[in-house]
Amino acid sequence: MRLTAYEKSARREVDAWLRGDVSLVARAMDWVMRPVDWAVEQGVPGHVVDQMSEAVAGFLSKLNDATKWVVDLKGIRSEASRKGIEIENIEDLRDAPLETLDELAKGVFTHNTVLAALSGGGTGLGGVVLIAADIPLLFAINLHLIQKIGAAYGFPMTGPEHSSIVLSIYNAAAANSREARSGALHEIGIAAASYAGGGSYQGRVRGILSDQSRHLPRELAKNLVGRKLLQTIPLAGAAVGAGVNYWFTRETAQTSYMLFRSLYIEYKDRLSH
Repeated sequence: MRLTAYEKSARREVDAWLRGDVSLVARAMDWVMRPVDWAVEQGVPGHVVDQMSEAVAGFLSKLNDATKWVVDLKGIRSEASRKGIEIENIEDLRDAPLETLDELAKGVFTHNTVLAALSGGGTGLGGVVLIAADIPLLFAINLHLIQKIGAAYGFPMTGPEHSSIVLSIYNAAAANSREARSGALHEIGIAAASYAGGGSYQGRVRGILSDQSRHLPRELAKNLVGRKLLQTIPLAGAAVGAGVNYWFTRETAQTSYMLFRSLYIEYKDRLSH
């Protein structure tokens, strides 16, 4: 099956996303947070940073432990039906037009970003203890977001075998760098080859993800954990918590959107050869 004009345009958008500068939101966040990042590096006690990092690592390491990740995909089915696409399985969406799937994916952005912001605002009132509780919740919200966007393109991320893709999306969203994006696209390419060949994506060897989770990528710790420490500031904590959670979830949504578009296109392209 040859790519349509829309799919070729989408591929160019993904290429531009990979090569391009960081988003305006991320650029603004970096500008505002630059003195804060310096302050975190200089003045935050090591044990506090360790506590935050362990909260992230604790959630990520559990991605390999569960036999199945729970996510409700009925909304994707219902929305597809409203757009005239009747499916028996989520995987059937791989045969639907990319234009329609893009609309399905964009439809799940808002709910999750608002939910994450509310979570960050509430826990921002409670200092370090509640921040440590908020971090796993933030990653759980974003896991469901990744799953739903993947499902919108016919690739539901419903099991721990997809842990490598999920971790690469987290890292690319937090780091917002070309290197992190390139690494995530590499993982997507492996998945596309597996699906197009009639197999299923298995990710990396079990145990590697857990090891990565114990040694978090530097950018993930710097860009997310360090900034969430600002929630400990009296009065400003709620606003900071909401803002950081909104930023991270928005970046996760955009990263997932581009990567799963790429997966859909590469899968279709491989089937034609």
